[in-house]
Amino acid sequence: FTTKEIGRGTGLGLAMVYGFVKQSGGHVTIYSEPGFGTTINLYLPRSDAPSAETTAVTGAADPDVEVRETVLVVEDDSRVRQLTIKRLKLIGYKVLEASDGPAALEILKRGDAIDLVFTDLVMPGGLSGREVAIRARELRPGVKVLLTSGYAEELVHGDDLQREQLKVLRKPYQQTDLVAALREVLGNGRQS
Repeated sequence: FTTKEIGRGTGLGLAMVYGFVKQSGGHVTIYSEPGFGTTINLYLPRSDAPSAETTAVTGAADPDVEVRETVLVVEDDSRVRQLTIKRLKLIGYKVLEASDGPAALEILKRGDAIDLVFTDLVMPGGLSGREVAIRARELRPGVKVLLTSGYAEELVHGDDLQREQLKVLRKPYQQTDLVAALREVLGNGRQS
């Protein structure tokens, strides 16, 4: 069930919520009564970690090292895309952006310098992140790819992704996780 029009979004919002809650070590309850509405309760464990404000820049690149790589961010959710762009610029990356797979392929065809394609795995618009990765590698044989997803474990760790040596950064992620994944993928030719 979804309230979205056909072709608008994936309709898997609750799958993302469930994945986030499970990844966080919590649980979710849902109560729904037709004609009255739905109540969703998220139960998350308390964290002893410092707040996000105090750790926002802990993943920043070494100030003595200038980052020269360009990252193409492919994300259909504009808020997530803008936050990702902000995070990448904060650590010194040049950033290009696309709101879906077809737009990403147009950018790749333009010939702009792109070192890494950072794409959401599940997107509307006819091309998944995996398909964007395959096409990006066809158009630009040397380009690196990093996928990201907040969906179920089975989808994120599929055989196709492992066979194609595509690394997946699970949403939600911290800035330090993003930095580590980018360094891993950009730092060597093999993405594992």
